[in-house]
Amino acid sequence: MRTPLATAAPPRRPGGRRRALGLAAAAVAAAALAGCAPVDLLNATIPEDGFTVTRDIAYGPGSRQRLDVYQPARRGPARPPVVVFLYGGGWTAGDKADYLFVAEALTGHGWIAVVADYRVFPQVVFPGFVQDSAAAVGWTLDQAAGLGGDPSRVFVMGHSAGAYNAAMLASDARWLAATGHRPADLAGMIGLAGPYDFWPLTSRTLIRIFGGPDRADAQPIAHVDGDEPPMLLLAGADDGTVAPGNTLRLAAAVDAAGGRVAGRLVPDTNHAEVVLALAAGFRAIAPVLPAIADFIDDPGSVAGPPHPNDGRGGRRSGRAIISAQP
Repeated sequence: MRTPLATAAPPRRPGGRRRALGLAAAAVAAAALAGCAPVDLLNATIPEDGFTVTRDIAYGPGSRQRLDVYQPARRGPARPPVVVFLYGGGWTAGDKADYLFVAEALTGHGWIAVVADYRVFPQVVFPGFVQDSAAAVGWTLDQAAGLGGDPSRVFVMGHSAGAYNAAMLASDARWLAATGHRPADLAGMIGLAGPYDFWPLTSRTLIRIFGGPDRADAQPIAHVDGDEPPMLLLAGADDGTVAPGNTLRLAAAVDAAGGRVAGRLVPDTNHAEVVLALAAGFRAIAPVLPAIADFIDDPGSVAGPPHPNDGRGGRRSGRAIISAQP
């Protein structure tokens, strides 16, 4: 189970990537000199004329149970997909305002973006942050039509710890059940650099968060049964924060159970870059956004039996896409 299914392609550093990384380094240096966080400087460069935003909508009673809804300024005649984004931060930190660059990338494709805060440690331990993620997604499923979106095309997407939360909602039905929904109500799940099979824990903080070093029911891979919504799992091949094997092992497990999944390692890309590649001006780092766009346009592009929400039937035979490139 823990044997990688693919080896990353040999390093390749095209000129566009070098330029993008140079810009990223310059941005970090400039932010440090100015005394502000790099993400603040990044978001200051993001164009805001392509969307409107309604902030701090409550999906629960707590101060961190709030979400922002970004509406594309231009949309076609059809109701667009809705994408709920859950950020990372090790289940100890995070702020939805930091992910303006993600919302701009999503609305730039004409999709409605929902970026949610959720409670983190020490305010809560597992499963509090999963329950909050489920509540935010449940709210979105209930409100999708009222937002002008297609309620049959609601996706959940996350990076790092947020990808874990998203995977738990897709693989363990009890969390969405508490909101009156089920994983099959989702059109798909998109995970960027997520920890899905990361036991035993050695960090004291993580052991406190999860209630022990080896709590099997708290790992997404333990709940895979093949009934998950279609999944797109991406990770940087050079990720030194969350081992890329997490992505490959979850993809293999979903595939073995008869589910629909594409698991891909992005060559020459690390943990932060796989989400930074969504930002305007940094998309030359890796083709992460095009891969997401292809998946949202057609969740049936991943192997396996058809999913009720893909609208296209999908492939009815063949293996999951488990590879070293997006």
